[in-house]
Amino acid sequence: MRKWNLDSLFPGYDSKAFMETINTIKELIEDSKKFAETLDERTDTLNVLKEYVTLASDIRKNMIRAYGFVNLSISTDAQDETSLGWMNTMQKLSSETTQFSTAFTKWIAKVNDLESVIEKDPLLAEHRYHLTQIKENAKHVLSEEVETVISKMQQTGSSAWSQLQGLLTSVLEVDYEGEKLTLSDIRNKAHSRDGDVRKKAYEAELKAYEKVEHSIAYALNSVKGEVNELTEMRGFESPLHEAVHDSRMKKETLDTLIETMRDNLPMFRNYLKRKGELLGHKDGLPWYDLFAPLGKSERTFTEDEAMQYVIDNFKTFGDDLANLATRARDEEWIDFTPRSGKRGGAFCFNIHPIKQSRILTNFEGSFSNVITLSHELGHAYHGDRIFKESILNASYTMPVAETASTLCETIVKRSAIEESEGEEKLFILEQSLMGTTQVIVDILSRFIFEQNVFEARKESPLSAKQLKQMMLDAQKEAYGDGLNQDILHPYMWVNKSHYYRGSLSFYNFPYAFGLLFAKGIYAYYKDLGKDAVPNIDNLLQKTGQMSVEEVAKLIDIDVTDKAFWQRSFDVMEEEINTFMELTDQ
Repeated sequence: MRKWNLDSLFPGYDSKAFMETINTIKELIEDSKKFAETLDERTDTLNVLKEYVTLASDIRKNMIRAYGFVNLSISTDAQDETSLGWMNTMQKLSSETTQFSTAFTKWIAKVNDLESVIEKDPLLAEHRYHLTQIKENAKHVLSEEVETVISKMQQTGSSAWSQLQGLLTSVLEVDYEGEKLTLSDIRNKAHSRDGDVRKKAYEAELKAYEKVEHSIAYALNSVKGEVNELTEMRGFESPLHEAVHDSRMKKETLDTLIETMRDNLPMFRNYLKRKGELLGHKDGLPWYDLFAPLGKSERTFTEDEAMQYVIDNFKTFGDDLANLATRARDEEWIDFTPRSGKRGGAFCFNIHPIKQSRILTNFEGSFSNVITLSHELGHAYHGDRIFKESILNASYTMPVAETASTLCETIVKRSAIEESEGEEKLFILEQSLMGTTQVIVDILSRFIFEQNVFEARKESPLSAKQLKQMMLDAQKEAYGDGLNQDILHPYMWVNKSHYYRGSLSFYNFPYAFGLLFAKGIYAYYKDLGKDAVPNIDNLLQKTGQMSVEEVAKLIDIDVTDKAFWQRSFDVMEEEINTFMELTDQ
């Protein structure tokens, strides 16, 4: 069982380095409070700006390092009391920085000649976008006192409810054929070749959720209720408008994306119906067969084989990408396999202070697991590009966050499809279509669900029964007749941690944006070959310093133009047509 190594962060909680970092954070917080308290008296604008940049950078470096260690530790052991205690400490320390950030935001809003001052100093010029964004966002920031109280209350509000969801799903025991399995184990059985196994696993999964549905429903209500209140207080029209604003994108861009997704649903439904027919279903595909493998591939992968396969395919894009994946393997950045207490799914955590990342997967050897691995390594590659920038210029937004990951996934999938034939080609092609369908159709259902939950939560809390029905309604709207309307998944709101992030609503549409945007970038790469790589690297590196629309324009893409999105769907339609031809009976 290969686990990640966190020694590059800290050897442990009792290490001298960890305690020194905590003490440094406390000292920086005190310095930041003194800075905030004297701001109104300061007239030396240039010096104030430079002091802010230096202090904010130091705080962020130390906070990310310490928080990263704690968060990563909890991710693989949700019941570790020491880690949970330190998470509480980190949240308190984070809330102590609110006075600093809020006071500076209020101060910079009054600086009329900001651009001319920035021009006078190289450090400020480097952080122009960061500083001007703070000024622009000032209208949505409340008073220092209120923001500080909110930050403190969130520790026992949305943050605590999010931790509860993570804990309950990571330790949930699923009864299956006389065994006690983790949620990750049972969900992985959705990829089994045995139809009976898939169906029984699905039924066992739904049954297990009954143990925690009321608790997690309470958590979801609490998170969404908090967000509704704060959104209104900060002057946003809705949580969605706030998410779009925080994504540094235009609402026009999102509307165009969603409209194009809806326009192209029929071709995905045709694919799902054909898959259902191939598996012997007449009324659409039942949910438990969504991930049923078609075709044949004798290949299963060990962890080493999976890494080598990904590295070899990454080499076709460029040495830097392949070398990054090699580093991740050799320097033990990856925690591979599922176990009790470890959270489900997969993620990548970029750690700017040490210029490394850590990747969590629940790897069990399938080709789908290999694709997930390539996706998360793509996030690490994005991190590696953006580590070249200062830490204040390294915060990219949700939509572009999925760009490199989906690009890397596309590289591996396309290579696998091209080099295969016969039953294996069908297998790999259909694996690709499964993933694409999730990112377009299922993401749309999640988007619809979250919109509806936010709206309904304004009136009253929602019961587990209501949430289940809302999820079913959203799935029916997105999947249509592609799925059997009587065999859906009413509990998808329970196992998706994205819904429980109080400071990050609507973490669904960025996946669709990332997939389609990455396909556009992949087309750009295919047209130019290796000559495109420096431009793509530059695009990734600048994602912390531009709006979504500006980032896209670096390679002449207009994301407000429906024609761009449709071209990406046209590429998907070619894959679906190939699938239909291969399975024409």
